[in-house]
Amino acid sequence: MYSLARAILFKLDPETSHHVSLDWLGALERLKLLGGFASKRINNPVEVMGLTFPNPVGLAAGLDKNGDYFNALGSLGFGFVEIGTITPLAQAGNPKPRLFRLTEQQAIINRMGFNNKGVKHLVEQVKKKRRFEGILGINIGKNKLTPDENALDDYIHCLDAVYDYADYITVNISSPNTPGLRSLQFGEALNILLAGIKQRQGELAQSRDRYVPIAVKIAPDMTDEELTETANTLLAQGIDAVIATNTTISREGVEGSAFEQEAGGLSGVPVRDKSTHAIKVLSQVLAGKMPIIGVGGISSAHDAAEKIKAGASLVQLYSGFIYQGPALVREAAKGCLEAQVG
Repeated sequence: MYSLARAILFKLDPETSHHVSLDWLGALERLKLLGGFASKRINNPVEVMGLTFPNPVGLAAGLDKNGDYFNALGSLGFGFVEIGTITPLAQAGNPKPRLFRLTEQQAIINRMGFNNKGVKHLVEQVKKKRRFEGILGINIGKNKLTPDENALDDYIHCLDAVYDYADYITVNISSPNTPGLRSLQFGEALNILLAGIKQRQGELAQSRDRYVPIAVKIAPDMTDEELTETANTLLAQGIDAVIATNTTISREGVEGSAFEQEAGGLSGVPVRDKSTHAIKVLSQVLAGKMPIIGVGGISSAHDAAEKIKAGASLVQLYSGFIYQGPALVREAAKGCLEAQVG
């Protein structure tokens, strides 16, 4: 059924298709008609960050930025869903067009620019409408107009707002579409940011009597030395997990595409090997002291298994899900199970 839906949706502009497909899913879920699109969730519970995930396959942030559709998306077999990236204030994002399908390479280039309705809207959606029984992550970022030196203020604002409603929180410092954001991944800027976030996490945990883990999402474009340095900083600051990786600014694997020169982050099959390599490097440095969530280029059971074998405890889907639909969720869950057994 998804192949037919995709044939229709792919005739539309990518951003229009995105909104139409989510609206369809939301309506079908509310009418309890999603059974024709989704198989029953594979139960393969895993303990990560002190949380029990029904299975290790999640939906990466970016598909449901505002928390409008996570109930429907969660009904497609995911063990967890991550919504966002959300910012303190609503913002329109970058000018259109800003989303491009590279169908031959099963890839996507986006330069959305953290377009979202603001953290207050997302919190209201989760607070009033949550039916999804899996793990819910909320991905937070900074507004485009916030100077880098004030970035911590934006992250603290979002952390305070979502803390009571998230099962875990992801700090996004790796999108290539917000100027200056990736500079927060390195050196003293990273130490200052994470120290401030961890301090506030501790205060909230004490006042709420509930500890909400924090993950940090990093880029795939680091050298091994940079990955090692970042991993050591995450450990030193007591971060609960690392998500590897975000989209890449590289165009390796899409040479000759009509969209090769478009600015933005590349996701899908071309980023698979870069992501898996980053996971391997992180796994060696972290040595089991911090879990890794693997994302990037998963389009088969084999790809999911490869991420687990490289050192990831959980995996997330994004572009592969758009190209292959809900069937990939089950396939990835099978791949993870086989990797764990093997």
